[in-house]
Amino acid sequence: MSAYWVSSYLEIKDEAKLRAYAELAGPAIIGAGGRFLARGLPAATYEAGREERCVIIEFDSVEGAVACHDSTAYQEALTALGDGAVRDLRIVPGA
Repeated sequence: MSAYWVSSYLEIKDEAKLRAYAELAGPAIIGAGGRFLARGLPAATYEAGREERCVIIEFDSVEGAVACHDSTAYQEALTALGDGAVRDLRIVPGA
């Protein structure tokens, strides 16, 4: 069953740290089998929707998504990000 990594950027504090993170995170995620489905600001928001950057990545399984997050390569990306952003990251199983 597929799984989705959903990341909402609640606050971006340092654009340089975010760029450093992205340079490392993209290859780490793709190398772990992740497929970027959407990223950017919302085209429209409804109900309690927020105008914040969102990234959705598909993996073949929850286990694959968790393994990617816990991998050495992705942890290096998180170190580069440091306190540069406040995010809400969730791994959601597919229906």
